[in-house]
Amino acid sequence: MKYNFDEVVNRRNTYSLKWDGGDLIRQFGITERYDHESIPLFTADMDLPVAQPLIDALHKTVDHRIFGYSVFPNEYYQSIQHWFKRRYDWAIKKEEIVYSPGTVHALNVAVKAFTKPGDGVIIQRPVYPPFTAAIEKNGRIVRNNALKCDSTGYYTIDFEDFEEKAKEDQTTMFILCNPHNPVGRIFTEEELEKLSAICKEHNVLIIADEIHGDLLRNGQTFIPMVQAVSNSDHIITCTAINKTFNVAGLHCTNVIISNPELKNTFSDAMGMHLPSPFMVSALIALYNDGEEWLEQLNDYLDQTMEYVKNFLREKMPTVKVNIPEGTYVMWLDFRGYGLSSNEIHDRIYNRANVILEDGEMFGKEGDGYQRICIPSPRPIIQEALERIAIQFQDLESEHL
Repeated sequence: MKYNFDEVVNRRNTYSLKWDGGDLIRQFGITERYDHESIPLFTADMDLPVAQPLIDALHKTVDHRIFGYSVFPNEYYQSIQHWFKRRYDWAIKKEEIVYSPGTVHALNVAVKAFTKPGDGVIIQRPVYPPFTAAIEKNGRIVRNNALKCDSTGYYTIDFEDFEEKAKEDQTTMFILCNPHNPVGRIFTEEELEKLSAICKEHNVLIIADEIHGDLLRNGQTFIPMVQAVSNSDHIITCTAINKTFNVAGLHCTNVIISNPELKNTFSDAMGMHLPSPFMVSALIALYNDGEEWLEQLNDYLDQTMEYVKNFLREKMPTVKVNIPEGTYVMWLDFRGYGLSSNEIHDRIYNRANVILEDGEMFGKEGDGYQRICIPSPRPIIQEALERIAIQFQDLESEHL
């Protein structure tokens, strides 16, 4: 069927974090202003209607009228296996799959299970803030292998620095974000092989967060890290339907671990988590019948990103942006205005009343940047950009 992603669905008064969570959003320190006229584009969930097979499956679950303790049927595991085999030629065994109610939860469990207080964990800033929190709040030490950004805004890995940090005696883990949030890189097979080889040589465990792997921009290809290497015994992979299919509220991450020893350790640390019947029926429906919806979604996201890039080129040419290789976030470089991060924040969040995410939340490398999540109907994106552009008109005229 054809989906209309331009349809604006009112999400207020539906328990939405983005649209109803003002108190929590202020508590997180994302914004000072939040009211009924705010446009929130800060968090990675979509304002777009989900796939019809999902709706049908959830109606069937509701119509059963009983929502007791549930289990994972064989069809659950088969749906995961078929999806990754079909799309990535990745043969996953049932016994390698461990359920987690979320990826951030899985990262915290992994940090506590496989490292000890004082150990170093490598991340690549600017990167998703919960990576830092999972390390520091558990008493571990961040080893920042900052990505290198060239004059065009393209990011690459500093392998020399990465190996130096991996060599350190206390470094025991590397958390990879691929596709990378927020810079949008999909790392190549060669880059993944090199990262894996360095970690293998220095006995560093890899946690590969690949939950954006289905969200690919036009012409891009994603390779799971375990498919890029000959030996994946030191790799734990997080996969999820949450980002791909806009079901973050159903809490479904599947962690893939081929090393039996690591799998047992992780499973013991995770503990028992019984599934919701809604989550089980959702995953089966989406992995079996959601591909048509995903193809249309990715096409729509491509068009929206082109719109954002063209808008900025015409109305705010001082802002630099590249279309990412993967994810549905865009990394906007406001440094050309010569403003402080606080001044940039004030113009966007308080004056324009648009809520993005300040770049410094992703590390000092993000100072002067803003992350925008664009999986919303294009009319919402258009209004948000027009509001922001008005607040920078004075500076644009100075740059002409």
